Amino acid sequence: MTQVSMDSLIQGAISGDYIVSFPTDTVPALAAKPDRSELIFVAKQRSQDKPLILMAASAEDLWPYVHGSPADLKVWQQVAQSVWPGALTLVLPASDKVPAAMNAIDPTTIGVRVPNCALARKILQQTGPLATTSANLSGQAPLESIAEIEAQFPEVLTLLASQLSTVVTASSLPSTVAKWTGSDWKILRQGAVQLEC
Repeated sequence: MTQVSMDSLIQGAISGDYIVSFPTDTVPALAAKPDRSELIFVAKQRSQDKPLILMAASAEDLWPYVHGSPADLKVWQQVAQSVWPGALTLVLPASDKVPAAMNAIDPTTIGVRVPNCALARKILQQTGPLATTSANLSGQAPLESIAEIEAQFPEVLTLLASQLSTVVTASSLPSTVAKWTGSDWKILRQGAVQLEC
């Protein structure tokens, strides 16, 4: 039985010994400490050329993981302020705090996001930023229920159903992914959020 209390799920994530799953404003996430991101790749049978996203409770928690000029940072902060929390992943230059395994194909960048889901942010406030991805085997459709996640990933810690009663219905659309080119944004995936480029 992998359903646990919120405290146990948070402690499992902080310990680095477990992958955890929780709802977001899009599809449920699989998450682990950034320096244990290899756990996610193994569980999902995911190739190393598909990067993970760094998710956090606030933009302030994410800025230490990115690196740019003061002018760049100002642009990123303005976008974050207007859209986060929300379904927008910003792909930005990575600082040396980001483990290379999170984006093995291009360790110079990292996708960052603050979800518009109070429960996810409550967990992330206590764990700190986590490496995340959708809850599914690589190449398959995202799983949407705890029962599906437990069946496919019996080793992953999920929340007790009683702790999910306040979750708002999530969008089945993935987050929009926008990459900073050095002067403007390039949309890599159009999802739930429209970003003015």
